[in-house]
Amino acid sequence: MQLQPNCGFIFPILHPIAMSGPSVVPKAAAWKIERLASLLPDQTGRRVIITGANSGIGYPAARELARAGAQVVLAARDHKKGEAAILRLKSEVPKAQLELGLLDLASLSSVRDFAARELDRGMALDILINNAGVMAPPKRLETNDGFELQFGTNVLGHFALTGLLMPALERAVTGSKARLPQSPRAVFLASIAHKSGTIHFDDLQATRSYKPMGSYQQSKLADLMLALELDRRLKAKGSSIQSIAAHPGVANTNLFHSGDFSSLERTGRRFMGKLFDLFLNSEAEGALPTIYAAAAPGAHGGGYYGPKGLQEMRGGDVGDAIIAPQAKDAAAAARLWVACEELTGVSFP
Repeated sequence: MQLQPNCGFIFPILHPIAMSGPSVVPKAAAWKIERLASLLPDQTGRRVIITGANSGIGYPAARELARAGAQVVLAARDHKKGEAAILRLKSEVPKAQLELGLLDLASLSSVRDFAARELDRGMALDILINNAGVMAPPKRLETNDGFELQFGTNVLGHFALTGLLMPALERAVTGSKARLPQSPRAVFLASIAHKSGTIHFDDLQATRSYKPMGSYQQSKLADLMLALELDRRLKAKGSSIQSIAAHPGVANTNLFHSGDFSSLERTGRRFMGKLFDLFLNSEAEGALPTIYAAAAPGAHGGGYYGPKGLQEMRGGDVGDAIIAPQAKDAAAAARLWVACEELTGVSFP
């Protein structure tokens, strides 16, 4: 499946795709919303940072991890919206341990400030979920640093954040055996849209040619490639930190609705959102693969997880997701990694 622009809004177009991928449904397939409380391991003692946790699939991920006992930091760009999300979460999970951290992924200065504040606290970070994102703005926009908005936010912002917070993840390594059975994890949110993506190394910022969905597909392909490349680098270093990727399928989230759209386009998107809720995934269902990647004992470094329903678009089931051939190109991933280091000024691990 690929996502294509259609009549001003995104509509899934189904067609056969020749892909390599697992044919056996793994143990993860038992994960469903109605069984989550019994399946999600106790998260007491774990500290979690989720970008974009005030809305979209980040919100139910924060709620369920907090319900399971984790201390959750909601990294949000807007203070007012972040505070509102915390109040809502507290009403749903009264005993939730929550914090708000201000973070604008479209600003490397903000990313550095957020990471510096976190590191100054000297606390271990058990789970980092790189969830926030921008999807297909109709016109080419730029971040504060002059990057194309989708590549700058979805890719470079999270790349820099992960690298800068690596010392906090490493702190969790020393204490994890004594405190917690699970190794620390960095989770990257990719998308089924990555299957149609191409990394345009000669025009990463889409200055010569900007196509809204093309740039989104590139950013999600880059996220998946970087997650897999980080896994290779961590294993080569002998680190027990795990790099894992996930995707939500097709879900009715704010990512689909936010943007500079005409009234007609907004009406169309609201209608499509209702169809998503009925036939594909709600926000809560879309969050299941993220929760699995972050906390399931069966998830492993280098894994990529998503819903197992119709062409990976829907499911209450979670399992191994299909990785497109271009995402498995280790040489291209290494080249992308170097490009991200040069653009952000952040080198790791």
